[in-house]
Amino acid sequence: MTDLYTPFLEATRNVFLLMLDLSDISDRPAERLGSGEELDVSIGFIGDLKGEVIYRLPHQTSLGIVTIMSGMEFDAVDEFVTSAISEIANIISGNVLTMLAEKDLTCDILPPVLKSPDDGEDYKNRNNILITSEVGDVCLDIRLELAK
Repeated sequence: MTDLYTPFLEATRNVFLLMLDLSDISDRPAERLGSGEELDVSIGFIGDLKGEVIYRLPHQTSLGIVTIMSGMEFDAVDEFVTSAISEIANIISGNVLTMLAEKDLTCDILPPVLKSPDDGEDYKNRNNILITSEVGDVCLDIRLELAK
């Protein structure tokens, strides 16, 4: 199985730097991000890889990201915040597609969908990355496997 951890980490770093001017980013494998209030956005993958990637952000991280993006303060995760975070997840996933194409994997992504924390299939191949930045933590729950 192709290394999926690195493309997702690099794509997240690139998007955070270019769109949010966040450069102090660290990562580590994670079991699961906290159990508090979180926004879970799923991006489906089809093609040579199938499955989904769930971008799991605590509400405070979501609010911080959208404040940087918009220049406006937000005190609750509303439709605007959810839409902005979904777009960030979409952009990161799109960047990953480019990196996978360089490894001769052809994939496409589906539009972002809000998920419940434990909503979804059980995948054999799962990678969880906890990415930490000045604005907070983001967990990427990568649930992708080679299509048959």
